[in-house]
Amino acid sequence: MVRKFSVLLVFVALLVAIVPAFAQGGVQIPEVVEGKTNVAVVLIGPINDGGWSQAHYDGAVYMKENLENANVVYLENVEEGTNSEQVFRSLAQKGFDVIFGTSFGFMDPMEAVAEEFEDTYFIHVSGYKSNGTNFGNLMGAMEHMKYLSGYLSGQRAAMDGETVLGYMYTFPIPEELRLGNAFMLGAKKTCPECTMIVTPINSWHDPIAEKEAAKALFDKGAYVVFTGADTPAPADMAKDYTDGNGKWGIPYDWSGSCVSERCLTLPYWNWGPIYASIVEGIVEGTYVPGRHYFDGDARGLGLVGFMEGEELPKGLQDMPEEALEYVRNYIADLEAGKIDRFDLFAGPIVDNKGNTVIAEGEKMEDADLDTFDCSEMGCKYGMHWWADGIQAELP
Repeated sequence: MVRKFSVLLVFVALLVAIVPAFAQGGVQIPEVVEGKTNVAVVLIGPINDGGWSQAHYDGAVYMKENLENANVVYLENVEEGTNSEQVFRSLAQKGFDVIFGTSFGFMDPMEAVAEEFEDTYFIHVSGYKSNGTNFGNLMGAMEHMKYLSGYLSGQRAAMDGETVLGYMYTFPIPEELRLGNAFMLGAKKTCPECTMIVTPINSWHDPIAEKEAAKALFDKGAYVVFTGADTPAPADMAKDYTDGNGKWGIPYDWSGSCVSERCLTLPYWNWGPIYASIVEGIVEGTYVPGRHYFDGDARGLGLVGFMEGEELPKGLQDMPEEALEYVRNYIADLEAGKIDRFDLFAGPIVDNKGNTVIAEGEKMEDADLDTFDCSEMGCKYGMHWWADGIQAELP
């Protein structure tokens, strides 16, 4: 009877919510289930944030439904820093076999705890660290979908006689510059005259700050605003602008967030199959913790309006067929493995100061994508630059 009740409690925790019982900073540490592979997904935000955390929650549900003999749980609203380190340590002490941490700021805490629990696998999503034994790094080439979002934004702007785009980024980290640069490279393909203004919000999930930032960019003249944060704020705020051509927003992360009629498109993640393949590899003994940066052929990336079974959002329906076909062909080549993230950052690329960042015939390499300081990572270019057309100083 006790065991049945424990299993029921874990099942409810996955499908409904976490209710504190064994507290670490107000976060419940669920029980493990004996005889199963116990997997925990640690989220920085709520499971209904309409963005990053909700996409990872969907990944947890996918594992629950598709992995054999696995007990899968999630923990939401786990703060970065000391509190998260205690959560990861408590999960390992409980006996969880695989622990996914889904925020950049979980990297150092997970690295520290991994040293203490050699038999537990820690998979950090985003960031760049790993140890080759039980601490792995996971990220995907979302820059492709940001590039295509920029391409479509530039097309929309050029059609409507607009030239200003906007980007609200979270923190001054290489990932956010990489995605902003990819977006601008795409926009320049269809709108050579376009420029982009940016603003930081210094949060992954702050609905009020995100709405204020989106409004500020729109008020400064941005026609299309995209985000690196977790809520659908740009599309929600775009609805308030009804004069002239109106405004457009591009949310991020979760496929279900493009519900506003002013949502132009949405780049999103499909974490479930990626997560499941890692857990299966751990169980089979084939997974080697390291830097796992998947590309489009892993089918973990999406763009609303262009994946199987999706309809074009309103803002794309009157675009020239050749523009839409470019996006479809790019995604097809991506999924076929004909394009990778290094092709996207191939020269010649010029920064917003007129300097050549990457010469013609050269490409960025893996280490370049996730660092500002090449002396630290042994890279050649790094990501401490803004692309031509971005009106911003470097952080």
